[in-house]
Amino acid sequence: MALQCSFFFIPCMLLISSLVTARADTTTDGELLSSMIGVQGLIYCKQGSKLTPLQGAVARVTCETADEYGYEGEDVTVLSQATDAKGYFLATLSPSEVKGLKKKVIKIKECRAFLELSPADTCSYPTKINRGISGAILQTYRLLENKLKMKLFTVGPFVFSPEETQDKSIPDGY
Repeated sequence: MALQCSFFFIPCMLLISSLVTARADTTTDGELLSSMIGVQGLIYCKQGSKLTPLQGAVARVTCETADEYGYEGEDVTVLSQATDAKGYFLATLSPSEVKGLKKKVIKIKECRAFLELSPADTCSYPTKINRGISGAILQTYRLLENKLKMKLFTVGPFVFSPEETQDKSIPDGY
């Protein structure tokens, strides 16, 4: 009897502990900017069925804010640096960049990443793929245990195309 009970008990405890651990890595209202955050991803150009990394593209991260009383505040926006030859971008936001006029820290409610700019005239239309137009919500992060203690979010990949597309077969990514 004791042996049967342990076969049931141990897997249940492992399941519960994994749920608790997974929950620790998601954001909740107001706690997003307790440390520096980073948003990384890739940006491509889609021509036909071919995806190529888009060097020099820029992504935008916009965060909704609330003041100390919970009222909606001004959005905070940062732009990534231009993507490298592999299409990689990184945008960072530190708590010191998100202070109100009276030097009080405001709360971050929700952040989204968007396609912002393509350097190529031949591939300059943002697509809905992975919510590049409507904004990919920052949800799960990895904590980088360096001196900055950065919460690193990953989004995308985002895609530009040579022409505007109304193709319903292109998924939003969710």
